Parts: sequence; structure tokens; C-alpha cells
Amino acid sequence: MLNEVAVHPLISPWGRFGLYSFLIDAPELAVVDTGIASSPAEGMIPALEALGRRIEDVRWILLTHGHIDHLGGAHALWELTGRRAKVVLHEADSHLLRSRRAHVEQYLGVRGRYLREPDGEARQLAAAQTVISGEMEPSVLVTGGETLSLGGGVSVSVHHVPGHTAGSVAYVVDGQDDAFVGDAVQVHGAANGFPGYEAPDAYRSSLRYLRDVVRPRRLYLGHPYRTTDGVPYGVELGRAQAQAALQESLDVEARVRQAAYRCLADDAAPDGSAYAPFARAAQELGYAGDPTLEPSPFFTTLHGYLRLQGPQRPPRQGAMYP
Repeated sequence: MLNEVAVHPLISPWGRFGLYSFLIDAPELAVVDTGIASSPAEGMIPALEALGRRIEDVRWILLTHGHIDHLGGAHALWELTGRRAKVVLHEADSHLLRSRRAHVEQYLGVRGRYLREPDGEARQLAAAQTVISGEMEPSVLVTGGETLSLGGGVSVSVHHVPGHTAGSVAYVVDGQDDAFVGDAVQVHGAANGFPGYEAPDAYRSSLRYLRDVVRPRRLYLGHPYRTTDGVPYGVELGRAQAQAALQESLDVEARVRQAAYRCLADDAAPDGSAYAPFARAAQELGYAGDPTLEPSPFFTTLHGYLRLQGPQRPPRQGAMYP
């Protein structure tokens, strides 16, 4: 690649924080992640117009993973391109684009076990219907290792970085080492102040892979994740800051892991707190966030460590998990 390809953050409003997508300004325009249903019209169209680009000319929609704030606008954006753009997603998360109901089942399978909200299922279904613009089949299913050509000698390589979700991927612009990781790098979490990942071992391995193998020159994050002292990183990190964020993410995971295992080794019955049965871990980590406030990663992450215990550790009497 002779000339560097420009990358532009595209922000759309949503709740307590904005949602970030990124334009890869290649001969075939590519948008990484799509926000929610309203994001293409409310965020992308004016942002692209300001850059002298048209949403109709987007030819690639690259989804880093299957959460609603990253793929919710995919169908709407695809429609705005005249259905010409190719929608790319890892096969392990593809059910989350095919079905709104899959997001509800995901909630019921993990957080719904702990939160015990009487209207939780109804609220999740309403959210999925509102913020996901449409159900669809991905145009291109990836597993990691693929190379996507964006024209003019520009290519993007696909790297499978599971942990946050089973199908999380990083897209890396070949030759300039710009890496788009969505939520695969959590540091201390975003607005909720807690890192979120489904599979702790996979998350840790993916962080090491990004740090030691990919070694991005620029790292693009899905949200402005926070440092130890609570200061948000930007969403575009240079090489040194990227390495710092990756190492800090590993350090945070190690602390959460230790607290989780100490909590799971404790035979005391759940204490009825909002964090039960992981109240001891929340206290040790100094976490005082609201575990019911979306997006809420606390129970997803702690449940991941519980699953690592395997069948050799039966549930405690009276515990809220099966």
C-alpha cells in the first residue's frame, strides 16, 4: 500500500455515552461497527457529509462483534447503501444479527439468573426491537485469518480475538497496522466502570495476542474505556498508549480473576446484596456501580469465572446460580 488510508471516528448519540463507528476511507468505503438503529441516519450521514463522503457509497460494513450497540444499525446502514454493502461478522456471533430474540436469550442465560428482574425479559425484548434496525443474514461470515480487499491495494486482515464475545474480531489495515477492536480491549470498563467479557481465559489470551503479535500502531476502541484513575482513554490510541491499554487490561483481568476465585472459594451463603452471589468480589474490587444499569457487565464477567470452575464445584446451597 503506497498511501496511508485515513480513518475517521463517527460518533452517534446514545444514552450516557456516544457510540463510535469508524470510516476507513479506502477506495471501497468501509464502516467499522454501526451503533444502534438510529445511528446511520443521526450520526453517520451528517458525519460522512462533513467529510465529503456519501453513505450510499459505503461498500463494507465490518462488525467487530454481536452486541446491540455495535450491530444495531447494520440493517439500516445496509439499506441506505442500496443493499450493496457487504456485512461482515464472525460466525460465532452471527445469530445475534439474524435474530433479535437471541439477545433476549443471551440476557436470560446469564444476567437474568442473577438480577431476577420481574420485567427483565420484556425490557430486553423491547430494547432489541427498538435498537436493532433489522434481522439479516451476514453477507460474509469470517472465522479469523481472512483478508478483505477494499480496492486500490488496500486490504484488511481479520483476527479472531474472543473473550468479550465468542465472535469478537479485530480488523487490521494491512501495511499501516491500524487495529479496530470494538470492545475486545476493556481496560477498567466504560461508563459502567467494570470490564465486561464472557470468557475470561479467551479474553486474556486475546489481549496477549493483540499486545505481542498484532502490536497496533493505532488502536481504535469501541468506547472511551477508562484508566486506573477513571480518566477515559480516547478511542484512537497511538502505539505506546495502545500497549499501555493492553497491559492495563491484562492487569485488571488478573485482579478480577483473583477476587472472583476468592469469592467462589467462600462457602458463605449469598448476603442478599445487589451483587450476590459475588458481593465479596465487588467489595474487594471496590466496585459500587449499579449492576442493573445497561450496559451492565458485572454479572457477565463474574459468571465467566464461575463457568471456569466447571462441574467439579457444585453450587452453594441457596445460591442464585444453577
